[in-house]
Amino acid sequence: MYEDVKLSLKNLKDAFEILSQENSEKKNRFLRKLAQKLDESRDYIIHENNKDVQRARELKVKESLVDRLVLNDKRINEMIESCRVVENLRDPVGEVVDSFVREDGLKIYKTRVPIGVIAIIYESRPNVTIETSILALKSGNTILLKGGSDALNSNKALVGIIKEALEDMGLPRNAVELVEHTDRSVVDYILKQREYVDLVIPRGGKALIDYVVNNARMPVLETGAGVCHIFVDESADIDKSISVIDNAKTQRPGTCNAVETLLVHKNIASKLLPKLRELFDAKRVEIRGCEETRRIIDCNEATEEDWATEYLDLIISVKIVSSLDEAIEHIKKYSTKHSEAILTENYSNAMKFLNSVDSSTVYVNASTRFTDGGQFGMGAEIGISTQKFHARGPVGLRELTTTKFVVFGDYNVRK
Repeated sequence: MYEDVKLSLKNLKDAFEILSQENSEKKNRFLRKLAQKLDESRDYIIHENNKDVQRARELKVKESLVDRLVLNDKRINEMIESCRVVENLRDPVGEVVDSFVREDGLKIYKTRVPIGVIAIIYESRPNVTIETSILALKSGNTILLKGGSDALNSNKALVGIIKEALEDMGLPRNAVELVEHTDRSVVDYILKQREYVDLVIPRGGKALIDYVVNNARMPVLETGAGVCHIFVDESADIDKSISVIDNAKTQRPGTCNAVETLLVHKNIASKLLPKLRELFDAKRVEIRGCEETRRIIDCNEATEEDWATEYLDLIISVKIVSSLDEAIEHIKKYSTKHSEAILTENYSNAMKFLNSVDSSTVYVNASTRFTDGGQFGMGAEIGISTQKFHARGPVGLRELTTTKFVVFGDYNVRK
């Protein structure tokens, strides 16, 4: 069973032996060619993507999740721009991280090298196919892509274009492979292939991430769900705060860096919440509030489950807190360690928040929507790591390498 997947893994391992030795210029030429082919293939990409979008709507998938599936000219432009940015980034392979010379003349260098064969298991968002592939390939890795069945037509089109660009530039077309099986048992099969897969990365909802973490037989780079928080301090500028909250919730509610819980200091709540309610009513955002919130504005009641829920929708839970300390304690209890923000004019409170909140990305007076490889100058990301691994936050080129020691001697022997 799944002999085709096993063959793909063997091909990826063979391709890694070639790609890991290629120079930066050849990899950069591939990225230029891929950007060109994406631009030339717009109509084809959108046509194939429309099949997936139409099917999702027929299945009554909520619009915030359909949005994650859509490829249009704007998103194709973003994929092309990602190719160009990654092309211009420094290739981490071969970088000397540390070095020293012993008294006996032995020279020891710690250098960056590719990880190997990476498997990524992800849901929806076909642009992930491009983002993860270009990062893996530029850093000398090969990649197995297992996308969701909802994006299969889109992913097949994009992987075909990647393979063409690789072949055109004299690189192994099997450096990228797509798993086309839609049954869930194929994930179990992949997670057992320790012989071929050096690292697996789950990118999706909490259920998928937990399943991969609990069942993989190879190392996992865990990308966490995003129960992201914003705390509005009593010193915050109300109008500016509303603008940030609006952006964090409504720009793209189906993403992991959208805010899900708003914490409001009791001394500012009566001024901020009515204005926020007016804005959110216009944008059809459902507010689920604590008892104190419901005394100020008319909204649905928040349950204990709401504080731990990643909605990925136009829903936000709101809690009034009596202090910065209470806000921090709430975040510690319910956060998935993705992204948290404080809106404040008080420097001491800002610094206390930054030092006390243990998430991958912590903000002062900015939207959580910035947690993104492209926004952080990486060109793209392979995921947002929420674990305390060598990679934390947006995972880019450097995080897709490991290290090895290279030692030069003059027939030295240990005494």
